[in-house]
Amino acid sequence: MSLNKTAVSALAIAAVSATAAVAQSRDNVQVAGSSTVLPYAAIVAEAFGENFDFPTPVVESGGSSAGLRRFCEGVGENTIDIANASRAIRSGEIEACAANGVDDIIEVRIGYDGIVFASQQSGPDFSAFTPSDLFNALGAKVLVDGELVDNPHTQWSDFNADLPSVDISAFIPGTNHGTREVFEEQVIAAGCEATGAFEAMMAAGMSEDDAEDACLDVRSDGVSVDITGDYTETLARIDSNPDGIGVFGLSFYENNTDVLKVATMNGVSPSTETIASGEYPVSRPLYFYIKGAHIGVIPGLKEYASFFVSDDIAGPYGPLAEYGLVSDPELATVQANIENEVDMTE
Repeated sequence: MSLNKTAVSALAIAAVSATAAVAQSRDNVQVAGSSTVLPYAAIVAEAFGENFDFPTPVVESGGSSAGLRRFCEGVGENTIDIANASRAIRSGEIEACAANGVDDIIEVRIGYDGIVFASQQSGPDFSAFTPSDLFNALGAKVLVDGELVDNPHTQWSDFNADLPSVDISAFIPGTNHGTREVFEEQVIAAGCEATGAFEAMMAAGMSEDDAEDACLDVRSDGVSVDITGDYTETLARIDSNPDGIGVFGLSFYENNTDVLKVATMNGVSPSTETIASGEYPVSRPLYFYIKGAHIGVIPGLKEYASFFVSDDIAGPYGPLAEYGLVSDPELATVQANIENEVDMTE
């Protein structure tokens, strides 16, 4: 079963098109998108403003999908220059961009982050999860005694005696977040297959595509709550619900270990080391997308992009790594490609 979405390219950086348009002049770089990438971009923007003769870039959040929608609105001073994303841009978004004249897009991979499952420090002992546990807790249809039924589980121990006997309460990323796609593909879909639910759906007459979609359906009875805001909203929900489990980026968790504790996934603890090695199973690359038509027109855009992926910033000993970003092992290739692609655009 494969639920992979279409990416722009397997390369760290790729030009979607060489076609350029003309943007109007503005004196600062404007960025919007992923709440996961937001703290990294904010660190870079502040350092950029302090070290270059350009205004500090304006960085906003809103989620990967919202940022890419804004990015694709068109070319010109009233549109953003960069979209941050915790997933690769989708083919439909590339088409939406092209329809609005945004046909020169440069993809930049900045590093990696992990998706973790965390709860209150003083809460129940949620110390170990598998994708099957999360699917059994949150899937709309699950397998019980060989039958595919509406999810009847009310407590975690209903399907795994090693989990606490407390009511299931989970706060997961909303569909506007790139984190949701990773959560669906690497946790829920994996759990659906591991429990046999996917096979049961196929046996019941569903097509493969319909079964894949059904695997991703989460229950709508209030047990699973979509969070449309950023991780601070998830943290607030956990703070008010001692039995709750929240989905966070690794870097956010690592900066809130005083109030959160994290569970293992398939027996592996999330860390920069286990993500870099590929041992931790729930991780994803992080990106930003540059509007090629704005390079050479918006002051500082090229310089900001190059600065972001420099060794001093995105390397293993830079400030982004200190905050929790897993440095890209192919960072030198990223740096070389971005210079080549930007030079071709100018």
